[in-house]
Amino acid sequence: MKQRRVVITGMGIISPVGHQLDEAWDNVCEGNSGIRLLDDFDTSALPTRIGGTVENFDIGDYLSPKDARKMDPFVHYGIAAAVNSIRDADLEISDDNRHRIGVAMGAGMGGIKTIEETHDKMLQGGARKVSPFFIPSSIINITSGYVSILQKITGPNVSIVTACATSAHCIGFAGRMIAHGDADVMLAGGSEYATTPLSMAGFCSARAMSTRNDDPQRASRPYDVDRDGFVLSNGAGCVVLEELEHAEARGARIYAELIGFGMSGDAHHITLPPADGDGARRSMLAAINDAGIEPSDIDYLNTHGTSTPAGDVGESIGIRRAFGDAADKLLVSSTKSTTGHLLGAAGVVEGIFCVQAINRQVAPPTTNLENQDPACDLDYVPNEPRAARIRTAMSNSFGFGGTNGTLIFREFG
Repeated sequence: MKQRRVVITGMGIISPVGHQLDEAWDNVCEGNSGIRLLDDFDTSALPTRIGGTVENFDIGDYLSPKDARKMDPFVHYGIAAAVNSIRDADLEISDDNRHRIGVAMGAGMGGIKTIEETHDKMLQGGARKVSPFFIPSSIINITSGYVSILQKITGPNVSIVTACATSAHCIGFAGRMIAHGDADVMLAGGSEYATTPLSMAGFCSARAMSTRNDDPQRASRPYDVDRDGFVLSNGAGCVVLEELEHAEARGARIYAELIGFGMSGDAHHITLPPADGDGARRSMLAAINDAGIEPSDIDYLNTHGTSTPAGDVGESIGIRRAFGDAADKLLVSSTKSTTGHLLGAAGVVEGIFCVQAINRQVAPPTTNLENQDPACDLDYVPNEPRAARIRTAMSNSFGFGGTNGTLIFREFG
């Protein structure tokens, strides 16, 4: 069948750097970090005591207190991002079109805060202390479910879970649903609330996170020789994907077109990428092939770039292998240097920044890049945003288990 074109008509973000598109973009470009000391539980026994948290967020702006109490915070963030994207798209959901609109939103960790708290209650008071809302407040697909119910959306309702590649895969598969005629509009993205005692302890035990507790805002430093791990963050993002003719017929503003989606598996290690970056290379080339373009057509790449010693090198090598000579002209940056790592929400948030880069004609910087690792030999747009002609942008997202996803966005018009 002839595939239909997919465009982005709305975006919503809830993040450590802001809850409005312009606010978040400005903070990323200005290097205003969302990382701080965690103070909502006792972190004194942990080697890492910092994270990216969502400040000044009121779920009461989106839900009644009664409904909000039934949900884990990761669901709160996802619902808010979805509602904001619908508003941004000026999308009217009615009896005439609701069956042609769908939702694809996931998470990497899901409702771990609710799981921890419920387990404590059970240990203290027995099974009778477990809420009947425990399961439906914490399972990963429930954000898609609640968005579907609250907005009365009756089209596809799915949730893809692939760790830190979750929301990238949700966007990619949602785009394919539209391209193949399963829906005309899809809300796609992901959410996360993982700065919890058990989650932090687990990542600390794996020695995956930065221990730069005395300087939180400079802790996430991709491609810098002094990087010592990622910084865990909370938040959500959602984009409205729409079939082109459908968007044009209702006079929608079009931010960009989604033209490529690629995936791969490392088949190497549960947490570490292969040293030669081969999984990343194949994911990027699959997206480029899907888009029907050449590597040299990509102007900007928002990397997975988590600030881990092995990951940053592996991805850099993978980029150079995928792009060949074109890698020397490519603008590359990791906005995780400012936001931290939003796990299942990272892909959509960074996809939004790619779309913003296209619309603003600016490549956001990699902040805290003071002494570039010689093993990472690309142009990472250090510390300052750079005005540039950006027609096409790529976003990489890689997850535990060796799962990789790449999205490509193109200027529309």
